[in-house]
Amino acid sequence: MWDYTEKVKEHFLNPRNVGTIEDADGVGEVGSIACGDALKLTFKLDENKKIKDARFQTFGCASAIASSSALTEMIKGLTLDEAEKITNEDIADYLGGLPKEKIHCSVMGMEALEKAISSYRGTPEKIVEGIEVCHCFGVTDIEIEKAVKEHNLKTLDEVTGYLKAGGGCGNCHDEIQSIIDKFIDGPKKSAVKLSGMTTLQKIRLIEETLEKEIKPALLKDGGDIELVDVDGTTVFVRLQGSCATCSRSKITLKNHVEAKLREKVVHNLVVEEVVDEARIC
Repeated sequence: MWDYTEKVKEHFLNPRNVGTIEDADGVGEVGSIACGDALKLTFKLDENKKIKDARFQTFGCASAIASSSALTEMIKGLTLDEAEKITNEDIADYLGGLPKEKIHCSVMGMEALEKAISSYRGTPEKIVEGIEVCHCFGVTDIEIEKAVKEHNLKTLDEVTGYLKAGGGCGNCHDEIQSIIDKFIDGPKKSAVKLSGMTTLQKIRLIEETLEKEIKPALLKDGGDIELVDVDGTTVFVRLQGSCATCSRSKITLKNHVEAKLREKVVHNLVVEEVVDEARIC
């Protein structure tokens, strides 16, 4: 499973400042539900031009919710000049760190804050420079180069984890890899190879297979299944409904769920059942 800090879990399970401010002074929206992550941030200023309230609506994973919740707590009481200095690293640090595959959630928070401040000031949104490389998530070559150089990213998975670039159709993998290669020399360069499928792509294909190939059969018998997490080649799921108490659940997991995921996703996947009550995606 993802190695979440206790603070990430706490903000995910008990998010602060959920919702929107109707008469907000600043509004920033980033991402899209179609892409799997979306965030709307609103804030209200007091008479001293300090942020007195901030609220968010997020569509995404535990890290996206925790990062958004943390951001709203961080900016309350700040002037806009102070708030605009907050970076995605500050958000991750506030939470005690984020898994490298989830850093893009803190980036999304920083970008939503930048847009919300721009909307209040009436200034044009920051122009994204460069040529779009990842068309699924609108990430340019300059953005990838900047992330690779400033954060010492060395693999395609690391770039996807930071920017989401390459996490969609995968047609841009070669181009992203060539950008990474420009900043890696000697033995390091030879050690970097395309895996063929990023972690994000693997998770999406698992989710799609569960929805289309596995859930319909379980629902007919009053059962259901929920994807909890993916760690390497291990898929953690939670059985629900009649499946949760069925004496043949282990057979269902191995002979139906695991077999179908191996057929549709990766041949060496292993499915494990989660029986605790933690809901961490």
